[in-house]
Amino acid sequence: MTEERETRLFMISPRSMLTPDQLVRLIHAYGAEAIVKETCYGCLVEGPRSLVLDILARVREKHPNEVFSKIRAYPCSDPRRCRAQHGTRPGFAQLEEEWELLSKIQYGLDRVSEGAGYKQYEDRKRISVNDFKRICEVQ
Repeated sequence: MTEERETRLFMISPRSMLTPDQLVRLIHAYGAEAIVKETCYGCLVEGPRSLVLDILARVREKHPNEVFSKIRAYPCSDPRRCRAQHGTRPGFAQLEEEWELLSKIQYGLDRVSEGAGYKQYEDRKRISVNDFKRICEVQ
């Protein structure tokens, strides 16, 4: 990728009712001239960096805690990664792991959006080595 062009992964949280097809149609409805490729987890969006970031902002406005994004190192249909051209998928296991965590992240973001507070713990002080030894010996 160059500084002018960017490819981004748009991943839909497993808790979302949004489908990859709906996400792609939403992006196409914006009328932007970006390359959009549907995937099993959401879609890839490629185009001028400013356009891709504008699309990301509009998607987040409509689905604030459901769609997550990160930069992809390779452009869409890159022969080194495209399965249609017998490319490899070395990062898929990492992507799958990240996707599974998105439901927990969405849940937390939804609670914060609803105004739910969180418990702030008091600062814990370190104990001395001698106190630690004494605690260990008692048990």
